[in-house]
Amino acid sequence: MELYFKKRRWKILLLLTAMLIGASSLIYTNWLIGQMSKQERKSVELWAEAMKRLVDVGSGSNQDLTFLQDIMENNTTIPIIWIAEDGSIMGDRNIAYAEKRKSTVLQHELEKMKGQKAPIEIILSEDVTQYLYYRDSNLLQNLRYFPLAQFGVIMLFITVSYFAFSSSRKAEQNQVWVGMSKETAHQLGTPISSLMAWVELLKMKHVDGDLISEIEKDVTRLEKITERFSKIGSAPELQMGDLKHVLQTTVSYLENRSSKKVRFLLELDEQTHYDVPYNAALFSWVIENLCRNAVDAIESDGIIRLHLSKDSKQITLDVSDDGKGIPKSQYKSIFEPGYTTKKRGWGLGLSLAKRIIENYHQGKIFLKHSEMGKGTTFRIVLPNA
Repeated sequence: MELYFKKRRWKILLLLTAMLIGASSLIYTNWLIGQMSKQERKSVELWAEAMKRLVDVGSGSNQDLTFLQDIMENNTTIPIIWIAEDGSIMGDRNIAYAEKRKSTVLQHELEKMKGQKAPIEIILSEDVTQYLYYRDSNLLQNLRYFPLAQFGVIMLFITVSYFAFSSSRKAEQNQVWVGMSKETAHQLGTPISSLMAWVELLKMKHVDGDLISEIEKDVTRLEKITERFSKIGSAPELQMGDLKHVLQTTVSYLENRSSKKVRFLLELDEQTHYDVPYNAALFSWVIENLCRNAVDAIESDGIIRLHLSKDSKQITLDVSDDGKGIPKSQYKSIFEPGYTTKKRGWGLGLSLAKRIIENYHQGKIFLKHSEMGKGTTFRIVLPNA
C-alpha cells in the first residue's frame, strides 16, 4: 500500500507542477498582453493625432507634413478604420482584402472593432468629428493563445516523460521479478528433492498412509509452485483442457488447508465442457491468489463461491466472498504492484494474476463488485475456444 501511495503522490506532484507552470505563464502573458494593448492604443491615439494635424497643417511646413506622414506610415501592424460622423468609411490601414470584396470585408472588420475597443475621436472642428476604430494586431492576438499552447506542450512533455519513466520502471521491475522468480525456483529444487526422499523413507517405516498422502500432496504442490516461478518471464505453453478440472483440484487442495470456518462452493455444470487453451500451473496460481485473498477478507465464518459459466463467445469465472470488501478509493489500485492490505507479503499476487490472465491467456480479470462489509467479486473472462 505504501508503495502505491508513493506512486500516487508522484503523479499528483507532476500534475500540480504542470498546473503551477501553466498558471504562472498565463498570469505573466496576460500582464504582458495588457501592457502591449495599452501601447497599441497609445500608438493609435498618436496616429489619430497625426491625422488631425495633417488636416490642420494643410499646405504649411513640408517638414511637419513629412514627420506626420512618417508617423502614419510606421503603423504596419494595427488594423485601423476611420469613419465619418454619418458612419461612412473614409479609409483603412493594415487590412487585407480583394478590391471587389473591399466593402464587405471592411464592414465585417468594423463590426469586430466596435465589439473590441472604444473608438478614438478625431475632432477636426466644432462641426466635424471623425472616429478611429481599431483592433489588436495579429501579433497581440496570437500572443493571447500562447499560454494555452505552452500549457499543452508542458502537459504533453510531462505525459510523455511519465509514460517513459513508467515503462522504464516496469521493465526494470519485470527483470527483477523474473530473476527473483527463477532464483526462487532454483533454490526450492534441493529441499523438494530432500522431502521426496523423506517421504519414501516414511513409507519404508510404515507410517500412517493418510499422513504420508497429505505430505505427498504438499510436496506435489511445492513442485507446482517451483514450476510456476520457473515460468515467469517465459511464454508458457497453453494446452486445450477443461477448466473444471483445475478448479476442482485447486479448491480441494485449498479446502484442506484453510480454516474450517470458511466454506468453498464450486458452482458449475458437471455435464458441460469448459474447454479453453490454458496453462494449468499458472491458472491454478491465479485461483489460489484470489481464494487466499478471499480467506483473508473473511474475518469469521464465511463462504467463497466460484461460479463457472460459458456462452458462445466466452467462459466466465466469478470468485466471490462475503468478507470485509474493498474501499472504492482503492478500486483502481488493487492490480498495481505493491498493493496489499496485509502486513506480510509484497503485494504482487493480483498484479501477477492480471499478467497471467491478460498477457498469457488473452483474457480479462477485473473487480466486478465490492461492498464494504458485504463482500467482493472478481471476474475472469476467457475467450471461448
